[in-house]
Amino acid sequence: MATRTTAGTAASTTTTGTTADTAAVVAGRRGGRFAGFVRVSIALQTASILFQAVTAGMALTSEVGSTLHDLGSKGMYAMSMLYLLAAILAWRPGGGPARPALYATGFLLLGTLQVVMGVNHVMAVHVPLGVLMFGLSLLDLGRVVLQRMRPTAEAAD
Repeated sequence: MATRTTAGTAASTTTTGTTADTAAVVAGRRGGRFAGFVRVSIALQTASILFQAVTAGMALTSEVGSTLHDLGSKGMYAMSMLYLLAAILAWRPGGGPARPALYATGFLLLGTLQVVMGVNHVMAVHVPLGVLMFGLSLLDLGRVVLQRMRPTAEAAD
């Protein structure tokens, strides 16, 4: 039986090693009630960047592909903003780490640069930056998913 202090409170609780206790420890360490919002938002961002890659290829051969790529750019930018919102909520009121908020800020900055390069037709930067963004988003998604599955040191006690 171990005693732990929950994040943000001075109250002490006793854990007995049940699944509910383990979930509470994991949720408390990872941003509380906003942890799921972070997972969903990074998954949506990754999917929107993948959609952009698909429609970029379509844009080379059809007008519909070009229109879809244009609309998708707005969606990808919105998903980056959603990820930033989720990361901030998980960090500040949720008591989670600040690192995801920094990652989300970086994605939003990269997204801004990506949109500017696309509008100005600077494909020598636009295309490699899109590949980089997809890779980084996929890595971040993997980090979030694996972090959820990894037991905490407190849960092992």
